[in-house]
Amino acid sequence: MIEICNVSKTLGDTIAVRGVSLQIPRKGVTSIIGPNGAGKSTLLSMVSRLLPMTAGTVTVDGLDVTSAPSDLLAKRLSILRQDNRISSRLTVRDLVEFGRYPYSKGRLTPEDREKAAAAIGFLDLEDLTERFLDELSGGQCQRAYVAMVLCQDTDYVLFDEPLNNFDMKHAVNMMKLLRRAADDLGKTVVLVLHDLNFASCYSDYIVAMRDGDVAHQGTPDEIMRREIIRSVYDMDVEIQDVRGRKITFYYT
Repeated sequence: MIEICNVSKTLGDTIAVRGVSLQIPRKGVTSIIGPNGAGKSTLLSMVSRLLPMTAGTVTVDGLDVTSAPSDLLAKRLSILRQDNRISSRLTVRDLVEFGRYPYSKGRLTPEDREKAAAAIGFLDLEDLTERFLDELSGGQCQRAYVAMVLCQDTDYVLFDEPLNNFDMKHAVNMMKLLRRAADDLGKTVVLVLHDLNFASCYSDYIVAMRDGDVAHQGTPDEIMRREIIRSVYDMDVEIQDVRGRKITFYYT
């Protein structure tokens, strides 16, 4: 379990995250939603130690992310950021194998190569393994980065807006893959998402943030309610139930 206790982040004169306390359940898919500037990505960056906290603590299965050795934390938790571009000219295979660095320190073992091959297969990248990243489309490149993160083989996998660069069809396929990572691989998947339909359809738990704090949290059925969405986004919505899933249609 990820336990977030009274976490705050101040950026200059702005309070980006204010005293957030939250427990993210183990396994399954948790989506963090909310308007721009709500503090979603900032919170995720502090959980993964990419950004220092102004106050508070975060533990992952009891491991304090602030003081834990980097190699130990990297075997427990991984993250795919929005700005995930690598300047070096790498092939897809090179990038995915980089996910094994916490274990191999650059000296790949047969087990490392097996893990990389499994991640490549999981993301359906076999035909692209020898292609350079700068030769790929945005969507293909994003899939390669997701494969790298899964290759790291951590229990907790964090994704900051993983649907960037995807059209609707490929976004659906990516959400299905992340759902499979939770169901078939036993991962705890935590996503920052802007699309409420995807959050509703693929999540087990939803955290809604506004103004740097947690406004609401609960199951999709508990969160995908007209009055709750209105209070988070300052806009009205019409919500319909389609085949047992809450699908959100927007209007102002």
